[in-house]
Amino acid sequence: MSKEFEIAREYEVDATPEQVWDALTTGTGGWLWPMEFDGERRVGPFGSTLTNWDPPHRLTSRSEDVGFPTQSLNQLDNTIEPRDEGRRAWVRYVHSGIFTDDWDNQYDGASKHTDFYLHTLRQYLTHFAPRPVAFTTLNGPAASQAPDAFTAVGRALGLSDDTAEGAKVTARGPGGGTLDAVVDYRNPYFIGLRTDDALIRFFGRNHWGAPVGISVHDFAADADAGRDEAAWQGWLNGVFDTP
Repeated sequence: MSKEFEIAREYEVDATPEQVWDALTTGTGGWLWPMEFDGERRVGPFGSTLTNWDPPHRLTSRSEDVGFPTQSLNQLDNTIEPRDEGRRAWVRYVHSGIFTDDWDNQYDGASKHTDFYLHTLRQYLTHFAPRPVAFTTLNGPAASQAPDAFTAVGRALGLSDDTAEGAKVTARGPGGGTLDAVVDYRNPYFIGLRTDDALIRFFGRNHWGAPVGISVHDFAADADAGRDEAAWQGWLNGVFDTP
């Protein structure tokens, strides 16, 4: 049965309103994924309509053709205000729409993903903006939908079950290599690793009936999205012994 939803968050960040606006609209994939905005034609990502385009204060995109069988309407709204004489920004983010099926599961997943995505935005603004980025995202094999799949991912990285946010770690990465990183986010559903040149995000989507996912935001001078995808896909398949 169709039912409306709303997920609202407020946060402050050590960035100007203009920097926040650029992070939301330039489409680099620096913190989420590459997106295209056309303020003149009022067209947003995935063919959405920009109902508010007021840089750097208000951004609203609305889509009634979402392309998902469990959702018929999607709206993302950002209100940005200056703080500390414009040196910092306060943001109110509201994600709303209509879920047409599996409402509780869809809402829980969207709500928890929202917190991780907004945290990643703040990490990008604080540590990497406006460096160019090579972005890739990938999913694990069918076996990564198992109830304990995300626990296996954490252990494959070399993280103990009690490794908490803020810890400096030497994580196990693709090809038997290691990564000196900070665990910038961790809960039972997500892991965020920040290196000097990358944000690497691990998504425990098995909790909502989907495969585990990884995204890599690579800011290194020689970054190559295809190389990152192949390396981390091989690593993730190896966690679940998939050729």
